[in-house]
Amino acid sequence: MLVAGEASGDLLAAELVTALRGQLPDANCFGAGGARMAAAGVTLVQEMSQLSVVGITDVLAKLFELRRLMQKLLATAIERQPDVIVGVDYGGFNLRFGHAVKEYVRNNPFAKWNPQLVQFVSPQVWASRPGRARRLAGDYDLLLSIFPFEKDWYAQRAPNLRVEFVGHPMVGRFTADHLRGFTKDDLQFARIAAGGALTANRPPQILLLPGSRKSELKRHLPAMLGAWELMQAHLPGAGLRMVLPDEKLTEIVYWHFADRLHLRGSLTGSPDLGSAQSLAQRCFPNLEIQIGNLSQALAQADLALAKTGTVTMECAFFGVPAVTLYKGSWLNYQIARHLITVKTFTMPNLLANEEVYPELLQNELTAENLARAALELLQNEEHRKKIKSQLARIIASLGEPGAPQRAAEAIMRLLE
Repeated sequence: MLVAGEASGDLLAAELVTALRGQLPDANCFGAGGARMAAAGVTLVQEMSQLSVVGITDVLAKLFELRRLMQKLLATAIERQPDVIVGVDYGGFNLRFGHAVKEYVRNNPFAKWNPQLVQFVSPQVWASRPGRARRLAGDYDLLLSIFPFEKDWYAQRAPNLRVEFVGHPMVGRFTADHLRGFTKDDLQFARIAAGGALTANRPPQILLLPGSRKSELKRHLPAMLGAWELMQAHLPGAGLRMVLPDEKLTEIVYWHFADRLHLRGSLTGSPDLGSAQSLAQRCFPNLEIQIGNLSQALAQADLALAKTGTVTMECAFFGVPAVTLYKGSWLNYQIARHLITVKTFTMPNLLANEEVYPELLQNELTAENLARAALELLQNEEHRKKIKSQLARIIASLGEPGAPQRAAEAIMRLLE
């Protein structure tokens, strides 16, 4: 049984199932997730695309749905009695689900069912509420870690928890085999060889990566596009591309530009990608909106303005200097600032234990601050070279390709 609640977890769970089936071809895999898990042969008892949450306000808004989901999945697990239950990311929910399963097992000793519990991707207990590590140790049989520092962190705080560092799955996704379709120009060989300098005689290419949730786009687009308005005069001919992970997000982009153009009351038709692109180019003629295929966009980019989160690691893999940003609701921010113990939300900065990417959070995220930081990264070649060097060290620390295969092997050892 597998449970994944985010798009990134859905992909990782699908990769894990594929690796497990290489060793257990007849494995019966079921659980909660999305389209990628279904395509990998997982029987979905619950589709999860509408149940991703960030912050206390999201949790409260979906509290009853999450409770019903917990009850449904627990009943399914008790009925079908899987040998292994794997939570894939989605730590807030999966820790509670794992605890509920173990509580059932402890309270029903004659049920003759005691599944192995595995969590693939550590909850960010090292960033906030570290006491959750003890709950993990009390309930889970194996934690599969994707960041190198986590194993030592747990060894100091929850020594009874079995932790295996399997490497970061991103490394396997973005190997040379995955990039064969790119042109030599796409891969910027001249730029990389030059140690990070911009390619001569070509205008810079800038990526906007505003997030994967509608609420994130609503909060981030004003500052990002406001920054671009300020930057344009300094970057004649520069290319601008916005990458969205899901076409459903184009509706937010469409209405953002409709409001900029004061057209909200007069537009007809559906807010699809084509209409969003048309409105966007009335404001910024060089702006292209792209759905998916982030790796190719990163391979062509000189700079990214990126929401904090998984995407910053993808920027790091491609050696793209970035300014990272995040703005949440006022309530979420007030709660988070009292719970979070790390100094940065940007994972490359955490892994390097120093600032690699400048970061703008909450009230710091203004068009002026973002434009200033972005221009500095584009125009300061020494700074760009330093960032490229830092990023290379970070990526080297993440292990070799094959994280899902190593995770599958660790699960197989658990079953021996």
